[in-house]
Amino acid sequence: MEDKRVRISDIAQELGLSTATVSNVLHGKTRKISDETVKRVQVLLEERQYIPSMAGILLAQNSSRIIGVVVNDHEKYESHTLEDVFIASSLNSLSTELEKNGQFMMVKKTTDPEEIIKFASMWNMDGLVLIGFCDQDYMYLRSHMRIPFVVYDGYCDQAERIYNITINNYDGGYQVGSYFRQKGHRRGLCISDNQVCVDKERFEGFCEGFGREYADFMLIPMQKQEREDYYLKNLSRLRSYSAIFAVSDFYAVEMIHFLTKQGISVPGDISVAGFDDTPMCSLISPTLTSVKQDVAMRAEIAVQKLRELKEKKEIETTVMLPVTLIERESTGIAPN
Repeated sequence: MEDKRVRISDIAQELGLSTATVSNVLHGKTRKISDETVKRVQVLLEERQYIPSMAGILLAQNSSRIIGVVVNDHEKYESHTLEDVFIASSLNSLSTELEKNGQFMMVKKTTDPEEIIKFASMWNMDGLVLIGFCDQDYMYLRSHMRIPFVVYDGYCDQAERIYNITINNYDGGYQVGSYFRQKGHRRGLCISDNQVCVDKERFEGFCEGFGREYADFMLIPMQKQEREDYYLKNLSRLRSYSAIFAVSDFYAVEMIHFLTKQGISVPGDISVAGFDDTPMCSLISPTLTSVKQDVAMRAEIAVQKLRELKEKKEIETTVMLPVTLIERESTGIAPN
């Protein structure tokens, strides 16, 4: 079928103008064009029902007002990255904050830094918010592109022109450990799918708060079915603890479901706490004790710092936001 879409060149030819002149009128660059010519172009564009290419308009502008949000499509999400409650909650807060500032959000999931560079340059983005990557990825991006970006969630050492919005992961773990000890627990377990970066900080804090001689660690598989098989295989070990700290709400909720299926009472036999205080914490039974981070504040700071980076203002490289333990039904006094 013949493409009947009206092009800039068609408008220019009909008016006897250059395509550059028509393009400049379309993109609002009319300072050097007469009012009469501007009017002629606008009238014909409307008559011919010209539909501009949004990508073309954005590339022609100095500021697209688009902020790209890129999420690490890690294997642990099993192709459901954007369905993760923490990721979804973060995207929601970022979208709200960007709309307040008259900006637009475009979301991408990938594991490849090269894809991030292509994504940002293709849409002439004003900045990027990166979620869930590691230090080497941020260093690579900083050395291969000029677009400003902030690290919203991930592990990143201090570096020039990289702004890292982190939370006090160590203190969050410490608060959980101290809380369990105050409730009389004498054997505590931390579960995670890795022993590095953020999760390592949470475990270290947990050990300090609970008592290193009483705190253990369990490295769990990343894949859901493998985790359940692993829990079944290590059921007797799990039963030996009266308190379990999961480094994410997702793993905490999953653990509650597993223990309940095995006839183990939460919190009667084992108390369970998570991290992030995502909306799911109040939707399950028993409701989940968790470490709360303020995702709305994190989003507000991300947008503010992107603006400062674009304006080439001198800003600090890291901000660490506080966290607070929220006690709910999944934790209680240690059983006798």
